[in-house]
Amino acid sequence: MAPNFSLRDIVRPNILALKPYRCARDDYDSGILLDANENSLGPAVNASQAAAAHAQALHRYPDPLHRSVKERIAKLRQLPSTDHIFLGVGSDEVIDLLVRIFCVPAKDKILITPPTYGMYNVTAQINDVAVVKVPLLVDQAIPARMFQLDVPNVLRAVEADPTIKMVFVCSPGNPTGTLIDPQDVQTLLDHPGYRGLVVVDEAYVDFVETHKGGSLAQWVERYPNLVVMQTMSKSFGLAGIRLGLAIAHPDVITLLNNTKAPYNVSTLTATVAMAALDDEGIAVMQGAAAKLRDQRARLIRELPKIRGVGQIIGGNDANFVLCQILTRPDGSRSDGQPDQARALRVYERMAQECGLVVRFRGTEYGCDGCLRITVGSPEENDELLKQLAANLEIL
Repeated sequence: MAPNFSLRDIVRPNILALKPYRCARDDYDSGILLDANENSLGPAVNASQAAAAHAQALHRYPDPLHRSVKERIAKLRQLPSTDHIFLGVGSDEVIDLLVRIFCVPAKDKILITPPTYGMYNVTAQINDVAVVKVPLLVDQAIPARMFQLDVPNVLRAVEADPTIKMVFVCSPGNPTGTLIDPQDVQTLLDHPGYRGLVVVDEAYVDFVETHKGGSLAQWVERYPNLVVMQTMSKSFGLAGIRLGLAIAHPDVITLLNNTKAPYNVSTLTATVAMAALDDEGIAVMQGAAAKLRDQRARLIRELPKIRGVGQIIGGNDANFVLCQILTRPDGSRSDGQPDQARALRVYERMAQECGLVVRFRGTEYGCDGCLRITVGSPEENDELLKQLAANLEIL
């Protein structure tokens, strides 16, 4: 017994008040998993074989910088050198390091644009950094601007508050699936009234149709105030190895390398990444991304045909779709309105009774009554369409 000890008395207040990041996998972790935006077609490499080939080196600490992995990334993303690349334990480590490096606790702020990836906010709270929120545009009457940046209000916010050190832009967005207009990003980068960083999170960039554009990674040569984040978790189908990266000016990369843990990326992770980043692995990744784009188009066509499913909203540039669940025609409200409670019931029943897990996103700004559905394999999508239709008839 320690009668004078109270854990609450010694924990930082911001940690006690923290609302941790939660996902559907916290509650449902088996069945057809269409909740976490993973690559449903599998990894771009035989990970077990790649790891086994280097098992004899596991008694040694890993390379602190993994230059060979960076060389392959530089070739893929057409960067001038590995000096522009940082490797982290998922994009989450990159986010955490950026906040710790550039924001003074209890003084500085970051700016985010809801609805967006939840870890920006969680990481800021952990580091006792305040969050300024400027929501994305959500007027469905202007489809071309749906879930795009509200540039005038972002600029007003950063001009009014010099303690905003970073603006996080998720493109394509999560949960919106919308590619942010590159001209809007350029406006932020060029704006003389803002002296902080613009961080563009491109986790889903390989799922964007070619004619819409692609990565802004090459912009780091002209913009020292730009950081582009990417990951091996999505298009490469390697969520399990936890490898994220930052692409930025070498001075920013140096700060990240100086701040990270000495051996943050494991030998096993680097070995699998090397195999996935060879010519064969990249071809597999690109082929899978093309197949998932085709399946995405199928879901966009077929989901609205189901009675009770409303619009597929957003730009649909990622490996998931965001769809509305509507009030029943005989309900208390008129048909055609997004129904928060019904969407939640459908999500829970499919997971609990049907073994099919999607993600309820109805609590996010501009996403009333919405389910976010990862694009699955053809067989998984068959089951999704079947189960969603059946459950909407019941609920």
